[in-house]
Amino acid sequence: MDDRPEQWSVLGATAPRQGIRPARGAVALWRLDTRQDVIGGHPVGGALLDAAERSRAAALVRPGDRHRYLAAHVGLRVLLGGYLGIPPERVSFVREDCPHCGGPHGRPALGGDPVAGLHFSLTHSGAVAAVAVATAPVGLDIEAHPRPEVAGGLLRSLHPRESAALLALPTAARPAALARVWVRKEACLKATGAGIGYGLTHPFVGADPVPAPVPGWTVSDLWAPLGYSAALAAPTPQGLHTRSADETEGAAA
Repeated sequence: MDDRPEQWSVLGATAPRQGIRPARGAVALWRLDTRQDVIGGHPVGGALLDAAERSRAAALVRPGDRHRYLAAHVGLRVLLGGYLGIPPERVSFVREDCPHCGGPHGRPALGGDPVAGLHFSLTHSGAVAAVAVATAPVGLDIEAHPRPEVAGGLLRSLHPRESAALLALPTAARPAALARVWVRKEACLKATGAGIGYGLTHPFVGADPVPAPVPGWTVSDLWAPLGYSAALAAPTPQGLHTRSADETEGAAA
């Protein structure tokens, strides 16, 4: 696990200082607290969002879940709008084709013409949301550690070798270890656009402190707040260099 919180830029209530896109082979990482009422200078609500986002927010029954969803998506729009040089409400999204069936429910991507040339990954769990921005497909996942009674049921959905490794651990250690495996898999599936609908047996990412090799991808454990785990998947040919936005701007200056 990378224990450097400075990998992350934090998006708070004020507008972020950004605009320089990540260099080739670099990934800009952002995180935010979804309990905030103002994100990047914008009130948390549906004013910036499109009809599909507002519909998904309205479908959430619990007010807390709705607020966290809205905060995460306001934050995503603020960040992408800054990189694209447009107001956040003008950021448009599309779905790429599914790599399994070819249907229009694959990886979320930026829409518009001309093509933006940026890729992103949004994830949120509990009070934390996180965004990765890069010039190539990227997958980011963050998850709160599951309760022990939930962890036991999830073990059966993993690769048999991962399940066996987790079952060999003391019961109290399993939730954190399971979250570590889970976010690695989710990061890979988000990067490819496959999603979890076809199961979590593959790719094999391993339960050891260092992720197992995944062909074509570099999978990295990231620093996460206490009680959470996070991981990133980026194409191996590029290599991987995660930077906060401030570092990215400094390198490009």
